[in-house]
Amino acid sequence: MLACVRGRAALLQLQSLATRAWLHTPARNSAFKKVGAADIAHFKKVLPAETILATAEAGGTADAAELDGFNADWLNKYRGQSQVVLRPKTTQQVADVLRYCNDQRIAVVPQGGNTGLVGGSVPVHDEVVLSLRNLNKVRTYDDVSGVVVCDAGCVLEELDAYVAERGHMMPLDLGAKGSCQIGGNVATNAGGIRLLRYGSLHGSVLGLEVVLADGTVLDNLTTLRKDNTGYDLKQLFIGSEGTLGIITGVSVVTPRRPSAVNVAVLGASSYKAVQRAFAFARQRCGEVLSAYEFWDASCMRTVLAHQSLRNPLESEYPFYVLIETNGSNKDHDDEKLAQLLEELIDNGVVEDGALAMDDSQIARMWTMREGIPESLGKTGAVYKYDISIPIPVLYDIVDDIAQRLEKACLYSPGSPYSDPVKQVSGYGHIGDGNLHLNIVANRFDDRVTRVFEPYVYEWVASHRGSISAEHGVGLMKRDYLPYSKPPAMIDYMKRIKTLFDPNGILNPYKVL
Repeated sequence: MLACVRGRAALLQLQSLATRAWLHTPARNSAFKKVGAADIAHFKKVLPAETILATAEAGGTADAAELDGFNADWLNKYRGQSQVVLRPKTTQQVADVLRYCNDQRIAVVPQGGNTGLVGGSVPVHDEVVLSLRNLNKVRTYDDVSGVVVCDAGCVLEELDAYVAERGHMMPLDLGAKGSCQIGGNVATNAGGIRLLRYGSLHGSVLGLEVVLADGTVLDNLTTLRKDNTGYDLKQLFIGSEGTLGIITGVSVVTPRRPSAVNVAVLGASSYKAVQRAFAFARQRCGEVLSAYEFWDASCMRTVLAHQSLRNPLESEYPFYVLIETNGSNKDHDDEKLAQLLEELIDNGVVEDGALAMDDSQIARMWTMREGIPESLGKTGAVYKYDISIPIPVLYDIVDDIAQRLEKACLYSPGSPYSDPVKQVSGYGHIGDGNLHLNIVANRFDDRVTRVFEPYVYEWVASHRGSISAEHGVGLMKRDYLPYSKPPAMIDYMKRIKTLFDPNGILNPYKVL
């Protein structure tokens, strides 16, 4: 590993840096103004009174408890102290708010469904929260092309239901789809479980409407599939996490909804078998393969216990795989998936498999995969790492981290009395090379953190991976960006940030 090459002194220095990063909240930028009664009075001139939440400290009348849901992420890992929440209803209102905040040097954190995992959507200090939840209308839909144009605050699941009535589907699917918003999905370049088939948002987003820090509205809400007139500026905002501008409108091309969907769950004896099965699946079902997910035995035990599910396989296995096919001919697709399952078992690639017989079984099988994050969260305090690594070594880091924790006397695998770490688990998207490494502890503990930060990031860097596959950088990974980006790239990212937001008011302390 990279840590061994660098030597013990360098490793201790990096671990000290990681500990400070974990414990230390970036100091508040003194250039930012604290919101007062005069500012609230101005906001009331450009926003309806009912869309403003301000505590007495900021010159309002709201109880501080009313802002709790905006100040904390859903894991309760990150918590800010914002005294003001603004909930505009139109793009013009967003522009008016930002123009004033920029002039007054008031820091702003844009917030969608607040389902992020890296502290990117909550305040660090007392930044004004600008919630997009009231921008929630579908603007237009084209039945021929399948292009939907909508407000950024539309909930992903509701959008999917809207286009489903018209024979289409959203090109991304996430476990948080019932709460996350399309603007936040775009701002974080969310991946999800069907990226293997439908690609990333860099390809499916056709246009954006973005409000810059000074209130300028960039209207690039095109529905064109082809447009080679100059720089494709929208790509800068996809994955920018609200640091360059606030997305208020999105144009997305939606694929046809498949008329034939089926799912199989496999049991594998090793991670190498998981990889072999993936090669078979791509060869035999490539044109209809829409998802290839995997998880380990510890994830399976946890999700079965917390979701009240039964294992569809007769025995327990070290690894599990979920294969989904999307097509237009059910008999043809079902036959291909059944033949694949038979071939995998006959050739000893997997030990067992179960094919869904109806929609309810499909839903239960997907719950086994999608219910993992929630189930782990119910088990204890979860350290989450969303990383991209070459597929052949994707799962190695899970075993490596478990061994390091065990050697540090912080983890006893298989023991119900293991403390402080209860389990080390891995699951993710094999087709995308994306692993979700989860360390579940009884509580967040500095001793635990020191064992795997920055070691996780060094490990990823040594395999030319990414420290963030789909969750973004946010606050959590800001100080570790050099493990994925060379100095020259970070320098140009900072230049772009300065160009679009010279006063640095948009989502400060995040990404860079």
